[in-house]
Amino acid sequence: MNVLSYSINTLEGLYEISGVEVGQHFYWKIGGFQVHAQVLITSWVVIVILLGSAIVTVRNPQTIPTDGQNFFEYILEFIRDVSKTQIGEEYGPWVPFIGTLFLFIFVSNWSGALLPWKIIELPHGELAAPTNDINTTVALALLTSIAYFYAGLSKKGLGYFGKYIQPTPILLPINILEDFTKPLSLSFRLFGNILADELVVVVLVSLVPSVVPIPVMFLGLFTSGIQALIFATLAAAYIGESMEGHH
Repeated sequence: MNVLSYSINTLEGLYEISGVEVGQHFYWKIGGFQVHAQVLITSWVVIVILLGSAIVTVRNPQTIPTDGQNFFEYILEFIRDVSKTQIGEEYGPWVPFIGTLFLFIFVSNWSGALLPWKIIELPHGELAAPTNDINTTVALALLTSIAYFYAGLSKKGLGYFGKYIQPTPILLPINILEDFTKPLSLSFRLFGNILADELVVVVLVSLVPSVVPIPVMFLGLFTSGIQALIFATLAAAYIGESMEGHH
């Protein structure tokens, strides 16, 4: 009974912590749900940018490709190479998923540095890059978790769960814990890096507003791209691992 009551108290404490908010947030009421409007607005902007640029560039493919078509073909080839390297010969069906993750995170990260979100006033809070919010990064990480579970189950059936007792059943708790820590590490790594980058730029702009923040902003653009590549590469590696069954 003591263990049970302790577990209940622990869960209640975690629930209270999950309700803690940092800063102010702008919410919409949709039905009986409270929706985080800041993240939705910026995410929609990123989606419109991606869809709009893709439609405008490739709606009329040319035999001799234009500069825009060449650019998108290069991106597609790059994503295919990443997927093939991490997943293996069965990478084909996963290219759209890995590509969507990479492009959404990449454009989201860059939007935090290039788009003037701060000039848009809200009743509460302020706009920022979608990946600057833990809700977005956790959602992306959970999608990745669902994807690699689906990849393993679709290829191996229920035999997929046999990996949890390999190489010895003693490692069962550790193997289960590993699958829970994957989405946590993905989400907090991306969130922490993007948040830290934006905070550094804000602090430097407030202290030295003219010259110093510019190279830091360029460095932030570089690291933002690297973070998108890391997330997509790890997602592909997890999917390939679940299909192959090795660690």
